[in-house]
Amino acid sequence: MNNVKQQTVIITGGGRGIGGAVVDIFAKHGGRVIFTYRKDKTAAEKRATELCRAGHDVRATFCDQSIPENVERFFATLDDAGIIPDVVINNAGITGPKRRLDETSNETLNAVMMTNVVGVAVFCREAARRMSTRHGGRGGVIVNISSTATRLGSPGQWVDYAAGKGAIDILTKGLAHEVGGEGIRVNAVAPGLILNDPDKTDEIMARFEGMKHEIPIDRVGTADDIAAAVYWLCTDQASYITGAIIPVSGGR
Repeated sequence: MNNVKQQTVIITGGGRGIGGAVVDIFAKHGGRVIFTYRKDKTAAEKRATELCRAGHDVRATFCDQSIPENVERFFATLDDAGIIPDVVINNAGITGPKRRLDETSNETLNAVMMTNVVGVAVFCREAARRMSTRHGGRGGVIVNISSTATRLGSPGQWVDYAAGKGAIDILTKGLAHEVGGEGIRVNAVAPGLILNDPDKTDEIMARFEGMKHEIPIDRVGTADDIAAAVYWLCTDQASYITGAIIPVSGGR
């Protein structure tokens, strides 16, 4: 997939941050990009319009993946339009507020797990049903966004979120083995400390100052760093890689 022109790329949560950077890199390499959003319709559609005006093929579509039926409807809409995905990037996810696990409400726990684990699993399932040569598909690539939070479990902040990302690692490895002989490669990228939200720049830089001794590459990562790794995993240069969880974390 060194040339992504006319490749259909689905990116969840592509309105901003890491997802936005992933949208940009695929669009600029000529892919037909469809990205999902959950909250800010105006911002998502504005982003898609700006990229289209720049000569790229980009579309924004609503999908709240915490509801499995929404994901099924999303893919059914693609089916109706004769669109078959070649690449699916599972980026969308939520953390909820910082908290200890014993302070976490059922509502927050359910939202995090349904979005970050069940939603991703359903996206993978629906993608496999269309990509797998077992089902008459032409193969493809799935890349899930994990997190280096799985290393220590993110205590005092998002233990449940980290646990969910651990589930994504297992999903990635298991699915890679399941569909590897059916033309589908499945990998994950695990970001470290990433400066991907302008509203949280001060907070992220403060965290960096407290942990910079743990990061051999002496800087905070960017959304573009993650997007570059995701894109590479979808090219022919990574054609012998599947089931991998690649940390993009400055060595931490």
